[in-house]
Amino acid sequence: MIRKYLQSRLRIIIAFLAFFIIYYIVYRLYHIPKEAVQYAAVLICFFALLFAGYDYYKFRQKAERLQLLSCHIAAVRSEMPEAHDLIEKEYQNLIRILLEDKASYISFTDQKYSEMLDYYTLWLHQIKTPIAAMHLLLQDMEESLHKEELQQELFKIEQYTGMVLQYLKLEDMSHDLLLRNYRLEDIVKQAVKKYADQFIYKRISLQLEPFYCTVLTDEKWLLFVIEQLLSNALKYTNQGVIAIYMMPNQQKTLVIEDSGIGISEEDIPRVFEKGYTGYNGRMDKKSTGIGLYLCQQILKKLRHRIYISSTVGVGTKVCIDFSREDIEIE
Repeated sequence: MIRKYLQSRLRIIIAFLAFFIIYYIVYRLYHIPKEAVQYAAVLICFFALLFAGYDYYKFRQKAERLQLLSCHIAAVRSEMPEAHDLIEKEYQNLIRILLEDKASYISFTDQKYSEMLDYYTLWLHQIKTPIAAMHLLLQDMEESLHKEELQQELFKIEQYTGMVLQYLKLEDMSHDLLLRNYRLEDIVKQAVKKYADQFIYKRISLQLEPFYCTVLTDEKWLLFVIEQLLSNALKYTNQGVIAIYMMPNQQKTLVIEDSGIGISEEDIPRVFEKGYTGYNGRMDKKSTGIGLYLCQQILKKLRHRIYISSTVGVGTKVCIDFSREDIEIE
């Protein structure tokens, strides 16, 4: 703090030293009595030190107050230190104007976000009606070559609709958590049951090894994550097997492994980025790049960890680590 104070008063210190040099030159040129010069110099230094001490005290007090206000920015406008000169006053006015603009912008964006959320929530509820009607129509439809395909496409519509809903809820997810100890196998079986028709339709085998593992989590959000991972595995696996098991020697790590097309090595570090589709996404024009992003964000809030390993042409292994249970609701 002393160093910063000296830097802020550098011009004053230089001016003071310059005056002292002038005083010394005058003393040498005019042969003023030494005692008088020394007495005057002591008085000047004494009062200079008094002024510097008081000035440093005020400087430190103001700096500490500003540092405190920086942690509570909402109180800045009403609790800024008193301005001592015109320049400082103008800076404070500029800060107040910027804070008012920021508050206005935040209010505007909050209103727009609220309106958007209301619109999409309404849309999600309205879209359920035609989806339910399509289910009924498909049930009444006679068996045909296209009936099964239509059912699969309708299932995808429901899946994407659910993804939109979870995406909208993600920002305020903490208010929608019910944290308990759940049997992980029960949650996995719910997801598998939902995608049973997809396994049959694509003729892909499922290997679900029995396991017993209890995890502290939220059932609804974790179920959504596992469903998304199963959906991805089914989307990019045309034949072979999807296996679900607990990693050996790490009994708190769930593995979902497929024998699909795999992910290229350069894409793996970015697969969790919002909107990133990678090579597979560019090949599959319907990919949104949102699914894995949602999975990571949800698991991060649940204090679980997700990571992926993959080999092109061999398959992909997605691991969810449940070993961390220090969950804090934000």
